[in-house]
Amino acid sequence: MNQIDQMNETNQINQMNRLMNTFAIGVCTMTLWAGLNVGVSAAVPSGVELQPSTAVPGATVSIGGKGFGTFRSVQVNRVTVSGLPALIQRWEPDLIEVKVPSQAQSGPVEIVIGKKKLSAGKLILMQPTIAAVTPAEIESGHTVLITGAHFGLTAGPRDPNTMFGVNDVTIGGVVVRPRHWKDDRIEVEVPANAASGNVMVRLASSDPLPDGSCCAPVRYTVSNAVPLTLIPSIRVDPLSGPVGTKVVFFGRGFGAAKAVGDTVTFGGHLATIAQWSDSAIVVHLPMDAESGPIVLTVQGRERTVGAFTVHVPKVTAVTPSAAPIGTLLRISGEHFGFYSESGATPYAFTDFNTGENRVDIGGVRAVIYRWQDDRIDVWVPFSAKSGSVVVYRGATKPNPDGSCCAVKDTLKTEAGVFTLLMPKIDSYSPQSGGLDELITIKGSGFGTFLKTAEHAYLGLNQGAYTRREDIELGENVSRTEVLFSNVAAQVMSWTDTEIVVRVPHRHLYGFGKRNEFFNELATGPLIVRRGSWDVQPDGTCCTPKKWLTMEAGTFIIEAKGMPDPGYFNSNRPDADTNQ
Repeated sequence: MNQIDQMNETNQINQMNRLMNTFAIGVCTMTLWAGLNVGVSAAVPSGVELQPSTAVPGATVSIGGKGFGTFRSVQVNRVTVSGLPALIQRWEPDLIEVKVPSQAQSGPVEIVIGKKKLSAGKLILMQPTIAAVTPAEIESGHTVLITGAHFGLTAGPRDPNTMFGVNDVTIGGVVVRPRHWKDDRIEVEVPANAASGNVMVRLASSDPLPDGSCCAPVRYTVSNAVPLTLIPSIRVDPLSGPVGTKVVFFGRGFGAAKAVGDTVTFGGHLATIAQWSDSAIVVHLPMDAESGPIVLTVQGRERTVGAFTVHVPKVTAVTPSAAPIGTLLRISGEHFGFYSESGATPYAFTDFNTGENRVDIGGVRAVIYRWQDDRIDVWVPFSAKSGSVVVYRGATKPNPDGSCCAVKDTLKTEAGVFTLLMPKIDSYSPQSGGLDELITIKGSGFGTFLKTAEHAYLGLNQGAYTRREDIELGENVSRTEVLFSNVAAQVMSWTDTEIVVRVPHRHLYGFGKRNEFFNELATGPLIVRRGSWDVQPDGTCCTPKKWLTMEAGTFIIEAKGMPDPGYFNSNRPDADTNQ
């Protein structure tokens, strides 16, 4: 066969192939139109699959199959959803991923490869719908649950500046980032800058530009709106304590003054209201309070603002169990509360109202030195007696309107038994001595040496919060001392049975003032004394210091230990040198 015959045969074969292709295309076209009449699924070419078949705007869908070829350009390779171009995320010979356009409607998905079009099936578009927002009222900082359908499987990327946008939730127009996101439920934390308003779910989507490239500005598909009411947050401090505890409510919108029907209850028991303002409410835990919810009623509207735990004071130890007056007695335990919290102000240090909080020793009120929740220190008063140590906490029961008071009472806590010791001197030696000699006094019930000196009245710490010009130093600042002829000596050691002091210098030189100078003080009484106070009859502190004085006997200061007389004649050693 010559070359011309071969060419003719080849042309005939190509012509027959073209006719067969035309016939195949016609058959496919007829099948496609027939499929559109009876159902979209019949129009999908074999091997092409759309996943998922339902989606929300902005979601990513995938198309699996074969023969898609390689991606060349956005003009050659395109995908449309109900006729609108979709943003292509991925294109491989067997897989295509696109984002559903924001304005798309339910309809066919088509793949365009140059002049070739393939049908991928029908995509059904779903709209986000909120069924409920729980709770309907909430404070800022708390979590709200949004239930419904078609929110999408994820909120998308975390970066709000991404070109594809981020699904989010708005509350009163404020964008809120979700904590958890599922197709049928979303959890969000209400931010501090949110306000009462509608809750809406927004699904972000970014469409391609007219030329098919990325990307048009992000657009949102918005759900239906459900109202949410934000109520002012209320802080309750503290949330635990014994009866009588001052509890303060910090917030806003309480009203300038307490109205009829405004109440506070602890475990269902009405509390005594000490102060009411628009931003703060001060109450005291009533005598009959029980652990349970704290319910605030304002303008007829009840609101549970927390849970309160009522503690019962408990004493674990009292030390020492026996001592003389002026001793610092320590009561250890728990849940004693705070001392000055019976006032009406939100802060205890501004009023120092102690109410009925106190400690009694043998029925005599002690002087409070320190009162903490786990420790109380008191000075044994001058008039103390042996007997029970009792811790009292004052509390009330309010009138039906919350005002004070239907009943005023105290909660008594037995701490133990205290024995008051009377100091006794048995002996002292030597009974005479020179300057700086050590004198030993033996006996019993001397107690401990008080290193704390009260340079002013006990209310000095209270006066520190308000400018005071009437604070005066006390004349006697010590409360445990030994006197030689009524002048204090240096204490070297002090125990309950023995005191050692040093003979002072000052007596031999005398003391006084012009025309009233006493120069003979070598002989005089040796005295041991302890000081303390009593609480005033009205409960305030305190009476002037009172002294318990014990005389050991007469002591003679001998002319020993005096400076070398030569010192006074030559007090400049450098004058006798040749240097």
